[in-house]
Amino acid sequence: MKIGVALPQMAPGYGPGTTLDWARRIDAGPFSSVSVGERVTFSNPEMVATLGACAAVTERVQVLANLWVLPQHPMAMVAQQIGTLDQLANGRLEVAVGVGAREHDYRALGAEFERRHQQLDDKVAELKSLLDGDPPFEGADPVGPACVQPGGPIILAGAMGPKAMRRAARWADGISGFSIAGDAEEIAKVSELADRCWAEAGRTTKPRKVSGCFTALGVPDASEALRSFTARYLGFLGPDLADLVAASARASSPEVLAGILDGAERAGCDEFILVPAVTDLNFLEVACEVVAARP
Repeated sequence: MKIGVALPQMAPGYGPGTTLDWARRIDAGPFSSVSVGERVTFSNPEMVATLGACAAVTERVQVLANLWVLPQHPMAMVAQQIGTLDQLANGRLEVAVGVGAREHDYRALGAEFERRHQQLDDKVAELKSLLDGDPPFEGADPVGPACVQPGGPIILAGAMGPKAMRRAARWADGISGFSIAGDAEEIAKVSELADRCWAEAGRTTKPRKVSGCFTALGVPDASEALRSFTARYLGFLGPDLADLVAASARASSPEVLAGILDGAERAGCDEFILVPAVTDLNFLEVACEVVAARP
């Protein structure tokens, strides 16, 4: 199982040098990917610009958009952004897409929150057509630039429930899930559901399976840093529910993280993403040691 690291873009203390410092060190470490997510009404830097910076200063790791909320955006612009990122990364781009869960982000962008699951299906079809070189409308030129990867990067679906998974099985190359607790049983259930839905859809290849969890390492009182980060990140759920869910986050020591990684591998993950709750670069030093110690 491969192990990737997200930038700590949602954590307090993210500043002018964080993107490049983290991207370079992730690329120099034993990790498989550097990833960035999308939120609008929050404190994080914008996803596409941050991915572009990561692509420009890395040479080895995959550059993963995790996760692109497609119903919030026009697909011609997304297609151009993907082509640009794939060129910057020289074919190392992967893209996970989904509907998101934050109505405020939709409102901030003037996008329709209703029917977002159907919107996702429709927009993926449109995006694939544009990445294949079809013009956005009759008489127009194709949207450029062309991707280094023919037809564009692989597309993962941020689907975890049965309905979303069945829809994703029609168009995705795999799934990008998440478990706040890093629970092996929860990850295994999602993995098994993906296999079943892919088979029911008549897919001849198994889905690529990505999961991850929030993690705090290399700082004093890492458990409290992890709990505080998780509660803040989930604040849109309301304080009581956010605190309840945050209490389940547990990847705050090398020993616990090692057990989570072993469980995720047994559960069928192809790649597991560490999502840092802190911006301290000591996180990567400890994470390197955990990964290097795995058989």
